[in-house]
Amino acid sequence: MAEIRLPKVEQGQTKIRNVPIAVTPEGFWCCPSPVGFQKTLKSQKPLNKPKPSSPPPQVTVHKKQIPVTEKKPMTTPIKPAGTYGDQRTFTPVNHGISAPVVPERVPRPKVEHVPRNVAIEYGEPGTSDMKVILLGKQGFCVKLSVHKKVLMEHSCFFTDKLSGQESGLSCLEIDDCEDVESYVETVGLMYCKEMKQRLIKQSVSRVLRILKVAELLGFNSCIQSCLEYLEAVPWVGEEEEDKVVSSVLRLQGEGIGVTPVLKRISSNVSNPPNDTISHIMELVLKSNEERGRREMKSVVLKLLRENNSLPSYAGPADVCNETVYTLSRSCLDSLLSLFKQAVELEPSDKSLDSREPVVKQIALEADNLSWLLEILADRQSADEFALMWASQQELATLHSKLPIVSRHHVSCITARLFVGIGKGELLPSKDTRQLLLQTWLQPLINDYNWLQHGCRSFDRKVVEEGIGRTILTLPLEDQQSILLTWLGSFLKAGDNCPNLQRAFEVWWRRTFIRPYSDAQGNVPQSDSSMASKQQD
Repeated sequence: MAEIRLPKVEQGQTKIRNVPIAVTPEGFWCCPSPVGFQKTLKSQKPLNKPKPSSPPPQVTVHKKQIPVTEKKPMTTPIKPAGTYGDQRTFTPVNHGISAPVVPERVPRPKVEHVPRNVAIEYGEPGTSDMKVILLGKQGFCVKLSVHKKVLMEHSCFFTDKLSGQESGLSCLEIDDCEDVESYVETVGLMYCKEMKQRLIKQSVSRVLRILKVAELLGFNSCIQSCLEYLEAVPWVGEEEEDKVVSSVLRLQGEGIGVTPVLKRISSNVSNPPNDTISHIMELVLKSNEERGRREMKSVVLKLLRENNSLPSYAGPADVCNETVYTLSRSCLDSLLSLFKQAVELEPSDKSLDSREPVVKQIALEADNLSWLLEILADRQSADEFALMWASQQELATLHSKLPIVSRHHVSCITARLFVGIGKGELLPSKDTRQLLLQTWLQPLINDYNWLQHGCRSFDRKVVEEGIGRTILTLPLEDQQSILLTWLGSFLKAGDNCPNLQRAFEVWWRRTFIRPYSDAQGNVPQSDSSMASKQQD
């Protein structure tokens, strides 16, 4: 058993008894925290307590002196350094001394004013031939009883310090240790034969701290063991992954081989994985399982949005857009073919068995197109899609020949385009906007009642605002033609038709009010100009 030995403290300091440290068969150590010191002393108190018949002895101390056996420890607790697998082995030592008792209640000093000195011995007791003193923050001091041969075999830092002229050095002091606990733990690993077994139950953050100290000490075998641990253990969360990667990249900059760890986050392929993205999209589009397809569409859309926020992806953006447009054309061709197939079915054949597969495929292809449109809109690249959709006159003609239950999914694409134009997410040309309204506004009006009640994602107010704003981007004569046609439908269908009253009011003011108000504003200006001419 190794022991923690502390010299007798002066007045105003905390008295801490000798507390043993357990040594494993490999010579490894278990370092208790200050809380462990206090708990050990508490366990000694019942053994040292005299019989009830005789009064307990009292030791008179100065008011500023603090008893060790206070209920709350006076030192700041730290994690037990070098305690692997949460194993702590302490053997209480009975010194036959009872704890001092304070005659008066006095305020306790601040934690930072209480010195913390710890002595740790490695290997077999009494065989050390050197001391290493670690000076940390807030006066924390750790004295390590070590063996020169062990340090020089494992550490380049200690080899440089202890070789040559300083070979007879018996005490080495390391100042300003940011993490004394990790220093103690790393030195303890020099006495381990199976370092990997000692690290296997530790957290990633703790191993990163050990890795940092091992790098400073030039402890190459420990660095390698830490890298093997980091290569195998899961990294939980982005924050932890960033810490691992930054630590490993720092080592890579110093010429230490860290390739196995970095392979988890990087690939040897120099070209962007556009083929992989295309393959993923194709798998999602071809899926017939509704829940899996819906969830993966949401995931892929979210990840592509993250890519859009990175400037480094500006290059591959065009390639990705080409992939999306290629898939969009394929879906459009498939949708048109399905519409033709549905129309060609015998009108007398009303069997669900014959129509249901086609209806499901129409809904699937329409949903796929809506997803691809959403991707393009996020990338501000949907203008060409608007032209493609506006040019589908044959599809719009077939639309009116199908039952509303089979066709209404297509109108969701039209509604999304109007919303995008109204919000400025896409800026198609005037001819494209006009063609889009001419081709698809009436089919959307025909399906409007079903969309309100049969489509959960349909937002009536947003769609109506988008349609109205799209109309108002056209020349005034085109606005009038479209809004008068809408007015006839609205007066017949009421709530079953989009409510474009706001757009109608704007068109009314532009047509009947603005010309006169502008003329009135120009009259005083013309009068004043005429008066000035008369004066001349």
